[in-house]
Amino acid sequence: MYKKSVLSIILTLTLGTAIFTGCFSSSGTEKIDLNSMSLDKIIEEAKKEGRVDSVGMPDSWANWGDTWKDINEIYGLVHTDVDMSSAEELAVFESEKNDATKDIGDVGQSFGPVAVEKGLTIPYKTSNWDDIPDWAKDDDGNWIIAYYGTISIITNTKLVPNPPKSFEDILKGDYVVSVGDVTKASQAQNAVLAAAIANGGSESNIQPGIDYFKNLAEQGRLDKGELSLARLEKGEIAVALLWDYNALGYKDQFMTNNPNASFEVNVPLDGSIQSGYCTVINAYTKRPHAAALAREYILSDEGQINLAIGYAKPVRSSVVLPEEVAAKMISNEQYVKARMVSDMDAWAKTAETLGVKWQEEVIAYAK
Repeated sequence: MYKKSVLSIILTLTLGTAIFTGCFSSSGTEKIDLNSMSLDKIIEEAKKEGRVDSVGMPDSWANWGDTWKDINEIYGLVHTDVDMSSAEELAVFESEKNDATKDIGDVGQSFGPVAVEKGLTIPYKTSNWDDIPDWAKDDDGNWIIAYYGTISIITNTKLVPNPPKSFEDILKGDYVVSVGDVTKASQAQNAVLAAAIANGGSESNIQPGIDYFKNLAEQGRLDKGELSLARLEKGEIAVALLWDYNALGYKDQFMTNNPNASFEVNVPLDGSIQSGYCTVINAYTKRPHAAALAREYILSDEGQINLAIGYAKPVRSSVVLPEEVAAKMISNEQYVKARMVSDMDAWAKTAETLGVKWQEEVIAYAK
C-alpha cells in the first residue's frame, strides 16, 4: 500500500544532484537512444536481457500481475517487483546508479518531472505515441502516464451499515477513518487534496483539506495506523480513502476470500481528485530494452485492458474495453464532481510541504 509523495523525494534525494543533460549511464558510456530503435530491435535485445525488475509495480496494484504474466509468456522476460513509494523508487534509482538492480518504476504524476530533473530517466516513446494525450506524457518520452484514478471511499458495511457517499457524510459519522501516510504516499496526499476540493480548496489552497482532517483528528476519528489491505480485510479499518481502482480491487479480493464480507465503494459526490501514474525507465538500468518493452506493452491495447481489469482508467481513450470489464466500473454519474489535477506546478509546490503541515496541523491534534 505504498506509492508516492513529493515531500519524501525532496527529503530523500539531494537537491544538488546534477541534471544529466549529457545522457550518460553509470558505466560512463553514452546512454542508449531507445527512440531511434525499431520495436523489432527492442524486442530482440530485450529477449537477450531476459528479465525486467520493477519498483512500485506490485501484482495487486491496478492488476500489474496480468501484465507481468503476459510479458513473461510472450517475450520470456522474468520479472520481480519491490513495492515502495514514488520517493523511494527514485531514491533507489539514484543510490544504485553504480550497480543498478531496477529497470523501471511507476510513480505519481507529479514525480515524472522530478525524475527528469534529477537525470534519472531514459526517454522512450511507445509505438502508440500519437494516441497518448499531451497532458499524459513528457515531450521526449521520459515519462508516460498509463492510467489514472479517482480518490474514493471504501466502507466495510458490516461495520458501517450506512456507507458515506461524500466527505460531508463522513463528518456526520461516528467511525474511524483511514487515509494513510500523508508524509510519504501520493494516494494519501491526494486524499487530502480531494477533501480540500470538496470543501472549496484547490491545488494551491490545501487548507480546507487540512482543516477537514484536523476536525476528524480532534474527534478521535482519524486512524493513525498503516492503511493496508490486511487491516481492511480484518475489519480493523471501517472506512478508508483510496484510489478507486485499489478500492474496487480490494473489494473483489475480500469477497473472494470471504463471501460473507460486505464492502461498498463510492466516489465522493461533493468533490474528488483524479491523477495518473507514469512509468519511468531507470537511467542506470542494465536492461534498457526490457524496460522499454515493458512500457510498450503497458501502453498497448492489451496492457491498457489489463489496467482496466484492475479498475484503473486507461490513458488511451481509443482502447475499447471488453463489455464485462466496462460493466464492473463505478457508474459515470458518481464522477460528476471529480476532476483532474488542473495546476501541476501549484500541486507540486503544495505537496512539498504537505507532510510537515499534516504532522503539525492534523496529527498533533489526533486523540
